Amino acid sequence: MTEDAGNDEGLAARTIGDAGPPVVFVHGLFGQGKNWTTVAKGLADRHRVTLLDLPNHGHSPWTDRVDYVDMARLVADELEQLDEPATLVGHSMGGKVAMQLALRRPELLRALVVVDVAPTAYPESGGRTDDPDEEASPFGAYIAAMRAVDLDQLKTREDAEAALRGVVPSRMVRSFLLQSLVREGLGTAGGWRWRLNLEALARDLGHLRGFPEPPPGATFDGPVLWVAGANSTYVLPEDRARMDELFPATRLVRIKNAGHWVHSEQPEVFLETLRRFLAAVEG
Repeated sequence: MTEDAGNDEGLAARTIGDAGPPVVFVHGLFGQGKNWTTVAKGLADRHRVTLLDLPNHGHSPWTDRVDYVDMARLVADELEQLDEPATLVGHSMGGKVAMQLALRRPELLRALVVVDVAPTAYPESGGRTDDPDEEASPFGAYIAAMRAVDLDQLKTREDAEAALRGVVPSRMVRSFLLQSLVREGLGTAGGWRWRLNLEALARDLGHLRGFPEPPPGATFDGPVLWVAGANSTYVLPEDRARMDELFPATRLVRIKNAGHWVHSEQPEVFLETLRRFLAAVEG
């Protein structure tokens, strides 16, 4: 795997830790591998931890379409370079990528960790609970807001944050999105750009809300840890039957006082939960 680099042949990757069983992390929509750095450092005393940038994100190449099966294939290409099966950890969109890979290439995995997403399609506007105040999915609005920022006239990152504020009220989410806004060059010659392929993400967002049908009869029979935020509606009781059908060795943990970004909102609890699971898997 490469170190903080991407090219036409593979995904950008960063490895933390020199020895131990491999653990590979894949981020969610709008994210980057570096979003997992705190967790990775907490595991690096006993594991080789690899943080991947998915296509159309971070330092990885842009592709013609944003597709779960394609992303799973590219992550599988990276796992094939390891000398033993890995534990694969995926959040949200990355969790769906990880599930697709596990169902198609189970021999590459020792175990699977899925963070706050289910093997199901998510509606564009609410509908995951009976709560009439549940908000519509904001991701399309986030993409539109980022595309609306006039990069040619942009002077500071603070100006970009101000431009997003009306659509993205959460300061945490604005900071998360702005990690993908970079300035290249110096002085007046410097220019701003998004590391996100916003055009492709906007076009294929409907696909990302879905979950492609796995191969007929496919299951992943290895150990699976499902981590959900107790305040999130991404993993509901009615999802459990499908989870158990595809992943029969599933253990579900709900972390209190956490929403969709579980590992950011409760990092210490998340890390301890993951460490215990890895210790059990590795004997």
